[in-house]
Amino acid sequence: MDFKPYIPGFKPAEVGPLSRFLPALEDGVISGWLSHLDLAGTWLLDPFGFAPKVALEAARSGYRVLVTANNPVTRFLLEIFADPPPESEFIAALADLGAVKKGDERLELHLQSLYLTKCEKCEQKTQAQAFLWRKGEVEPYAKIYECKQCGDSGERPATEEDRENANRIAATDTLHRTRLFERVVSLKDEDRFYAEEAIEHYQPRPLYVIGTILNRLDGMNLSPNRKRALTALLLLAFDAGNSLWAHPAERPRPKQLSTPNQYREDNLWMMLERGVGLFAGSGSPVPLEAWPKKIPETGGICIYDGRLKDLAHEVKREIPIAAVIGSIPRPNQAFWTLSALWAGWLWGRDAVEPYKIALRRRRYDWAWNATALYAMFSHLNELLADGVPVFGVLPEPEAPFMTSALTAAQAAGFVLESIALRTALDPVQIVWKSGSKLQPAQMEIETIRKAMREFLSARGEPAGYLHLHTAGLIALAQANALKQTEDEFDTALRKTHNAMEEALKEGDGFFHYSTGEGVDTGMWGLGNVILSEAKNPLPTLRLQRSVSAEGESLSDKVEVAVVTYLQKNPNAIYLEVEGELNNQFPGLMTPSKALIYAVLNSYAEKDGGSWTLRREDFASARRDEMEKVFDLLEEIGKRLDYGSKRDHPVLTWLEKGKPVRRFYVLASALVHRALEKAGGQTVMVFPGGRAALVAYKQERDPSLKEGLKKHRLVKYRTLRGLLELPILTRETFDEQITSDPVEKAVGQMMMF
Repeated sequence: MDFKPYIPGFKPAEVGPLSRFLPALEDGVISGWLSHLDLAGTWLLDPFGFAPKVALEAARSGYRVLVTANNPVTRFLLEIFADPPPESEFIAALADLGAVKKGDERLELHLQSLYLTKCEKCEQKTQAQAFLWRKGEVEPYAKIYECKQCGDSGERPATEEDRENANRIAATDTLHRTRLFERVVSLKDEDRFYAEEAIEHYQPRPLYVIGTILNRLDGMNLSPNRKRALTALLLLAFDAGNSLWAHPAERPRPKQLSTPNQYREDNLWMMLERGVGLFAGSGSPVPLEAWPKKIPETGGICIYDGRLKDLAHEVKREIPIAAVIGSIPRPNQAFWTLSALWAGWLWGRDAVEPYKIALRRRRYDWAWNATALYAMFSHLNELLADGVPVFGVLPEPEAPFMTSALTAAQAAGFVLESIALRTALDPVQIVWKSGSKLQPAQMEIETIRKAMREFLSARGEPAGYLHLHTAGLIALAQANALKQTEDEFDTALRKTHNAMEEALKEGDGFFHYSTGEGVDTGMWGLGNVILSEAKNPLPTLRLQRSVSAEGESLSDKVEVAVVTYLQKNPNAIYLEVEGELNNQFPGLMTPSKALIYAVLNSYAEKDGGSWTLRREDFASARRDEMEKVFDLLEEIGKRLDYGSKRDHPVLTWLEKGKPVRRFYVLASALVHRALEKAGGQTVMVFPGGRAALVAYKQERDPSLKEGLKKHRLVKYRTLRGLLELPILTRETFDEQITSDPVEKAVGQMMMF
């Protein structure tokens, strides 16, 4: 397989409207991939319609993008992001809403009064930012506020007055709840039960606020632009009002419609005010039309409101699709159910009708996901010519999701061209090409095992299960063995999972660095091992191989590559360094941002946005310093009555001609490489500036950490301090060289 480099974004994923449900994609990834195609002005297809950012970025790069969107909420988000009203329209829309009367009171003041609470310090009334609840209880147990009078802020216990207010609003809850689910389904609709169940994830106060606003909105005479602005703000309130917001935020991206044990109820009027800045100014406008209206050749978006299978024949006749882009959807019962609910609240029952299945289905497993993706990929392959590239971004990757997507695509006739995987926290980038369905081959365990061994050997260090699993999937995809014709998808996925587990657990080719039994826990490395009887084998394992059995480590290679690049390219910005590294280490070898930054922080200084090697880390300066360290070791040896022998990079202390102590002197943190040559009890000596990098490498690599237990790690500065001691003996030498331990940097990222 021709592995392609991981395409880094130039801007991290932002926290925006509904961001906890939408894929967290970096800006620049889609445009980066398209830049290699050089097909500007041609038609692209996003068959998933799952991530508005994908289509918008492609359109702004000069492409015409056809998007299928059957979720009314994501369709609206795409429309509002493509051509957002100016900030003044959002402000005016909110002001219009606030000025509507609720009895004799302005609506803004009425809704704000629902969140009034007493400051614990000055006892003045102030707006609660949120109330905190425990699942199953009928009253809030705490509140969060920031008092404008005295400045007191934070989480405080709920008062009796707070509880009385909550109970007063709850007394009329049945009426408001009934009205809201009747906006989604009729009283006689067979899906009524599902709508009622979904609305149960809203407390009475937010439901009252939402219902009151919607009732007033129906009678307001707003311009189209202002109504779009207010609709966008209401979506934020709908999302903020449900009980899926855990407190503390332990589950930032919920997948199931399940209330956590403790959750927060946000002040919805405050959320409307905050929303003004989230939507306004979200990028340059993009031409957008509904199918089959035309869009300019210079780029734009055409939305097809429906399913891909209904569009296939029309597209094949009229639009030559040059490439396919999209974020591959993963099951999310919470978002899909809430989308149906919100669509009914905003646009009525007709908007919900095509999407009602989202209300009915309670569980989405991986077999369902594979089946749904297979249907989509099959329709997609029908409308494409052979050889059309498909760039799929797979967010929040995990092994079953990878298996589901790759199995579905191959069963539909797509050929896997490349996979680029950085960490389990980053989206996976996959390239397929359309083609013909081939006769599947039988799945072989040895095919998986060989691929995993080759991957670990090339990586030179242990890896997490997702990387191993993906290596096995690639091998099965290349062999066309992910799914047999007669198997249903649940059977195919189960066979793959069992084969992966057997490949790792059977025999002695792999070692599991984990205290858990599941294959997806901890890390996996190469080599035969003998384990002690201890419950936690890691601290007492005896390896029947050296660490070098896995070859030169990825972290050492990345260190060399970063320093080499900085030597040739002074004042490089991070994106340049990352791009070069990703080109050198494509596919499953993509180094994490944390590793790149760990090397940069060890060797370079940042000035503004550029990185430059420190003067002391120029090659000539380090060579001179290493010579001084050898001189130091010789002088210390003389004080301890040892002779010395130099054999770069090793210095050996001798007694009566026999070696008694060896020192491996490094200017780098290439400790994997040093372990290959280090004998027993060798002392590794390196600059103090490498200490954090060495510590980081140990934390990310359990085999290295175990190997280094046999060796002392000493900094240059520690040796210099020894010469200043008035008394130095052989006994105190060992004590002194352990007085300055290697520790990881404060705040060190561990995203591997």
